[in-house]
Amino acid sequence: MLELFRAMMKEEWRVHSTMFGSLSFALYPVLICAIAFMGSFLLPYLEPILPFGDFALVIHALFLLLGLMVGAFGLLMNEVMERRFGQSSSLAYSARIFPLSERFIFLNFVVKDTVYYILLWVLPFVLGFALAAPSVGVSFETVLLLLLTLSLSFLTGLSAAFFFSMVYTRSKRLLALVCVLVLGMGAAASVTAGAGPEVLFLPLTLFHAFSWWTLLAACAEVLILSAVAIALLTPESAATTKHYHNRLAPLTDRLSLFPYPALAAKDIIDLSRSGSAVGQTIFSFLVPLGLIWCFLSVLGGFLPQHSILLLFAIITGVVASTMYVWLTMFDSFGPYACLPVSVTMVIKSKICSFAVLQVIPVAFIALLTLAVGAVAYLLPALILCSSVSCYGLAVTIFLTGLSPNVLLYDTRVLASYLLALGLPVFLLIVLSFMNPWYVAAAVLLLPPARWLVQQGYVKWEGREQMTF
Repeated sequence: MLELFRAMMKEEWRVHSTMFGSLSFALYPVLICAIAFMGSFLLPYLEPILPFGDFALVIHALFLLLGLMVGAFGLLMNEVMERRFGQSSSLAYSARIFPLSERFIFLNFVVKDTVYYILLWVLPFVLGFALAAPSVGVSFETVLLLLLTLSLSFLTGLSAAFFFSMVYTRSKRLLALVCVLVLGMGAAASVTAGAGPEVLFLPLTLFHAFSWWTLLAACAEVLILSAVAIALLTPESAATTKHYHNRLAPLTDRLSLFPYPALAAKDIIDLSRSGSAVGQTIFSFLVPLGLIWCFLSVLGGFLPQHSILLLFAIITGVVASTMYVWLTMFDSFGPYACLPVSVTMVIKSKICSFAVLQVIPVAFIALLTLAVGAVAYLLPALILCSSVSCYGLAVTIFLTGLSPNVLLYDTRVLASYLLALGLPVFLLIVLSFMNPWYVAAAVLLLPPARWLVQQGYVKWEGREQMTF
């Protein structure tokens, strides 16, 4: 197992270093460390608004979400590997070459991803916080405890997404049943404990009050979910053949109002045939935002309801902007090169498909606003969500073109992305706290968004597109 694990780690490094250089990728954890270091000095200023205990909740929730996003590869691994990287060979798909079982190879793949992302995200973040800890009055014991609990938060999210994605591959109805059971058990336990849903988040409980029993329970939760997920793994046979009706022509006719209906039809077919139209909506949108809302609701004692709603609308807009990644993960520009199709045409088509997908966040915000009885703030919430989403899309297009799922791991690109998106988002958060209707200023993001998209057309049309 150790030999295969080492080979997979080397493979992961070579893939990333080949795409944007060894030095650039090696600086990625340095950037995470620097962000954590500089952000730690804001703790004294945030203390009056957000006590350290609630701030710890937010950080643990973010690493839980990171684990969920990393673990959701169970939904898409076949489609992405075959459609995007079909010309390359991966150790994760070598069961038909080596005398090794699919489960053994996949177990190594899961362990590799666990170690890889802890080294890439968790350790740099804790190291940055540790460097600033003496200056902000945080003890070394707290830093060590944070390393343990953040690692468990990440592993909890990863194992949960792995488990649910494997259930999804078995049966969508079974997934719905499991979700209902989990929500029911969580609600019952929360009522019994007389606290919010955060009481069920074992890594956070461990951070607030260390206990060997809590540590054992948190580790057992991760191991059980991972073991069940591996047991549910059903690798498809190489002889499996899927048959589809020709939907391109009918869809092209229906999408005649689009600038490039054939390309838009292809995007829809890619999403539907891969299963990611449902899977991405659940695992990359609804589940993360549902968890974020649960954790934000805990801040009700410090912030008014409308401030929490508008803050959530901003976060929803940021998450919704990543839908562009959904549309670009299955293909690269290479197959289009032999057609009379330009990079600009493909990007415009992706933007149109992105616009259609924005129905999901708009409906989500509308339903949530009605559910919490804040109809008076529906309009500013929708303005915030839509404007931030469009601006995030524009920044992504300008910085990454048709390869956001790759280039955002480039240190320079990620730093530029965080800076370009973070400053306007921070200002909008401040405005939302001052007055709910001040957030109408979010529409001012649309002109620069349009300019960034136009510049993105010029930038990527004049460059050789990445192939990998």
